[in-house]
Amino acid sequence: MTPEVVESGGIRLRRFRPDDVDDLAAGCADPLVLRFNPVMPEPYTEADARWWIAEGAPAAWRGGGAAYAVADRDTDRLLGGAGLGQVVAARRQAELGCWVAPWARGRGVATAAARALAEVAFHAGTVRLELLTHAENPASQRVALAAGFRHEGVRRAAGQTRGGGRQDLVAWVRHADDPPGPTRRLLPDLPEGRLSDGVVTLRPLGAGDVELMYRLHTRPEVVANQAPPVPPTRAAVERRCRLAESGWLTGAAARLLILDAVTGEPAGSCGLTYSDPDAGEATIGYALLPSARGRGTATRAVRLLAGWAFGPAGIARLAAGTMPENTASHRVLERVGFRREGLLRGRLPGLDGTRIDDLIFGLLPGELR
Repeated sequence: MTPEVVESGGIRLRRFRPDDVDDLAAGCADPLVLRFNPVMPEPYTEADARWWIAEGAPAAWRGGGAAYAVADRDTDRLLGGAGLGQVVAARRQAELGCWVAPWARGRGVATAAARALAEVAFHAGTVRLELLTHAENPASQRVALAAGFRHEGVRRAAGQTRGGGRQDLVAWVRHADDPPGPTRRLLPDLPEGRLSDGVVTLRPLGAGDVELMYRLHTRPEVVANQAPPVPPTRAAVERRCRLAESGWLTGAAARLLILDAVTGEPAGSCGLTYSDPDAGEATIGYALLPSARGRGTATRAVRLLAGWAFGPAGIARLAAGTMPENTASHRVLERVGFRREGLLRGRLPGLDGTRIDDLIFGLLPGELR
């Protein structure tokens, strides 16, 4: 039996009421709420809020799900909504969703609501909960992790867009016997949001870095040292930047910019990709703008990244693949402590059906210089 009221921490889950109309309309009219909830009417009006309170939410309850108002425990003011839908009784599974009004963000409201609603669902007999997020919505992905959900993969074309199309959704799952959270991340956030040795600074790649990344990764000498040696499209670079934080949160890759620590001027980019999470192995890569070359910048950046990988990230082994003729990159790796481990012949795709050799370097924690 699903309870009418649930209190947890500083929030209260309860039924929507007629006096929620103003706050419901204001919260759901927020551009961020509308962006990631394409099934909501746009514009969202008081008439829509009244319909939801009188008809929409009650229908969700009658259908075996739940549609809670998330309210402040002290004032009872509406802070958002949380619900259970896509209920499959035979499989004892459901989908959890929540949204938070702009005046309530930054207070842990969504995390508290997700945790409380998950416990309600499990107490009622659900054994598997899904929380689906847009890849460009890292705030919701952080909520999923904080509430004990684990990244399970991508649900292809599982969501609809406001224009009638389809879009992929990132799937987060929690089972009834999973701990309540937070879920341990493969790639934790950087301490204080960046790494620095006073000369070079690394910070996470973001959506505003498209111009720099496109300029860097379409340079002929940078393209020549990747496989296959084909420059990325602008659309591909934009997507990489938009989804960088999601990749970090799901544990797939940590992508960073390399900056001059004194001036803040960009010097290049670097990154770490989990190649074998079960074995604790990750691979690294890097590229520099011409103005930053020949000054030890790449060596400093790789050393910073490796130190974080072996420290907070708990990675057991780092690898780097290079073109056999890229001696400058070999010297960078060797200065940091990487050792040449072997040549994998024809490992990578080249142009026109050709294959490219890959010279592999490896580094263990005790070898970092």
